[in-house]
Amino acid sequence: MIRIAVANQKGGVGKTTSAINVATALAATGLRVLLVDFDPQGNASTGLGVDPGARARSSYEVMAGSATMADAVRPTAVPKLDIIPATQDLSGIEVELVDAEDRTSRFAAAMDALPPRWDVCLIDCPPSLGLLTINALAAARYVLVPLQCEFFALEGLSQLLRTVERARANLNPGLAIIGVALTMYDRRNRLSEQVAQDVRAVIGELVFETAIPRNVRLSEAPSYGLPALVYDHRCPGSEAYIALARELLGRLPQLAVAA
Repeated sequence: MIRIAVANQKGGVGKTTSAINVATALAATGLRVLLVDFDPQGNASTGLGVDPGARARSSYEVMAGSATMADAVRPTAVPKLDIIPATQDLSGIEVELVDAEDRTSRFAAAMDALPPRWDVCLIDCPPSLGLLTINALAAARYVLVPLQCEFFALEGLSQLLRTVERARANLNPGLAIIGVALTMYDRRNRLSEQVAQDVRAVIGELVFETAIPRNVRLSEAPSYGLPALVYDHRCPGSEAYIALARELLGRLPQLAVAA
């Protein structure tokens, strides 16, 4: 199973929207996909229609050691897409594990114990560079970085790149950035185009060709507990995520599509 952390320490960049819709697009190709909601806000869980009352076993229990990841998996309405939901309890895990020797590698150990039922796992990280994100980076093979087309994008990106380098040096030598996805792109806004040009000038081919546009349907979909690709698969945002998933697949090792 290929593990991909979807990470950016800045909030409001379309990280969870990207995780949900890329996961849905990958599942639509026939791959078996697991999405781990690793954000105490639980937005990925809500966006895939998992009611808060149906999260008795979640990523919190996994990190606390009271449940295995296999115990916490729930199916979604999207064929071939499963989720491990999150609850607000996850926000306290950093304090709970403050003295634990395995505090940075606990999630990786839980991932290693998963049965081989899935082809790809996406980990929706919280908007911070704290213990949860470090655990995700220690467990992942790749990092997918959603990056909003705004003025402070490059500053935040450089901070994340440094964190990935530290994780690679100290925790996970095989970790690599699979790509940077430009989000909230507005063709009518000169700033969006300038930021896109600046990011491509700095990190070159790491930036995906597909940019995710600002789109009302992407914002509406979570309120219905649906990915945008299900809510309105013909809207510009959905079409962009389908194209992004296609690019992502082209950068991953060859995967056999499940029957």
